[in-house]
Amino acid sequence: MSTSLITLAISALGGGIAIGILLGYILRKKLAQAQVNSAEARMEKIISEAKNKEQELLLKAKERAIKVIDDAKNEEEQRRREIRQIQSRLEQRETLFDKKLLEFEDRKTKLQKKVEEIQEIKTRIENAYLSAMEKLQTVAGYTKEQAKEELFKVVEENSKEDLMVRLMKVEKVNSETYEEKAREIVLDAIQRCATNHSTETTSSSVALPSEEMKGRIIGKDGRNIKTIEKLTGCELIIDETPEMILVSSFSPIRRRVCALALEKLIKDGRIQPARIEAFIEEAKKELSLDIKKVGEESLYQLGITGIDPKLVSIVGRLKYRTSYGQNILNHSMEVAYLSGLIAGELGVDAAKAKKAGFFHDIGKAVDQETQGSHPEIGATILKKFGLDADMQDAALNHHEDKPTLLITQIVKAADAISGARVGARRDTYEQYVARLEDLEKTAGNFPGIEKVYAIQAGREVRVFVKPETIDDYAAYNLAKDIARKIENELQYPGEIKVSVIRETRVIEYAR
Repeated sequence: MSTSLITLAISALGGGIAIGILLGYILRKKLAQAQVNSAEARMEKIISEAKNKEQELLLKAKERAIKVIDDAKNEEEQRRREIRQIQSRLEQRETLFDKKLLEFEDRKTKLQKKVEEIQEIKTRIENAYLSAMEKLQTVAGYTKEQAKEELFKVVEENSKEDLMVRLMKVEKVNSETYEEKAREIVLDAIQRCATNHSTETTSSSVALPSEEMKGRIIGKDGRNIKTIEKLTGCELIIDETPEMILVSSFSPIRRRVCALALEKLIKDGRIQPARIEAFIEEAKKELSLDIKKVGEESLYQLGITGIDPKLVSIVGRLKYRTSYGQNILNHSMEVAYLSGLIAGELGVDAAKAKKAGFFHDIGKAVDQETQGSHPEIGATILKKFGLDADMQDAALNHHEDKPTLLITQIVKAADAISGARVGARRDTYEQYVARLEDLEKTAGNFPGIEKVYAIQAGREVRVFVKPETIDDYAAYNLAKDIARKIENELQYPGEIKVSVIRETRVIEYAR
């Protein structure tokens, strides 16, 4: 009984659970369905709102597009109106231009007719004039040229004396006026240009630190002094003058090289042939730099720029060139100043005149090394370096009697003023230098000669020969030939000693 009740109770309990599960499932399903329906409703609402916004945006975009189109149409219409206005103005101008062109053509035609009429009238007048002249010549029995010549003869015959007196008076007045004006210009230029006119000498002095240095310069058996004289072509004069030695040579460049080398040797203290050669080479290089520096300084003082460096070096060589004892560089600078002053008074380009005056003697820098006169050499140099034709003419013709160009006449006058100053030049010095140069050239015109130096004021010629070309016997004969040639070709006081020196030097190095 109890068992059955228990079984029944269990069965009832199981049925209740199943019913509960079924009811829970149904309830859950309904709840889920309700939620789904609610989500769909919200989604539909969102979609509906999105569609409404889309419609609104489309409407606004259409309205904006319509507005843009209208604005573009209005702007296009305005531009079309402007183009029509411009086209209308152009058409009006074209019409006016055509009208003016027609008027111009009409005036041209009328003028052409007037020209033809005037030409016809002119032709009739000329024919009438010729006809009248022919009739007049027939009546008078003279041609036009004959009548003119006869008239001139009559006038000349009747007024010959009056014309001569008048001409002489005019020439005298003009001559006096021109001379007075020229005198004023020259005197003013001379007074405004002050320069140094000390003449060059043929010797330079070198100071010594002590009397003992004289013996070291002479060297053992005189080998040092012989080496110096051989390499420089100068004569060293060592006398009783305390602490001083004289370098004698007619060439300023040789003297300067020798003096520089001696100064270096004295300062170094080691005086022997090898050192002498080295210092002489250094002196030559130093002199080359000094020549260029002198040229640059001279051009700077005159305010001359744009000169080729090679021409500057040629200018510097003028410092070591003299003419009748007058230093050519100082002379050229003085001529430049004078030319500029005279040109300023005459209303000519003073800068160009100064430049032409400075370069007028540039040929003297190399005339001893080049064939030809210094005016020809100077003109060639200036042409090579591209200077003006006026300056070339001044260099070429400043010694001519009647220069063609005004600037050349100015340079010639300035050159004469500079050379004519009291104490500026000495003829005897120039003759002395020319005599020594001729002596060196005469002695050097033999084969196998290396160097020729005229020393002791031209009383001795030292000839250095090439030992591989001239042997001892040939050297003896060469001395005789040179002496004989000097006797035949040159004029000189007293006698000239010819010394032919043949020296063989062998150098080897121990390594």
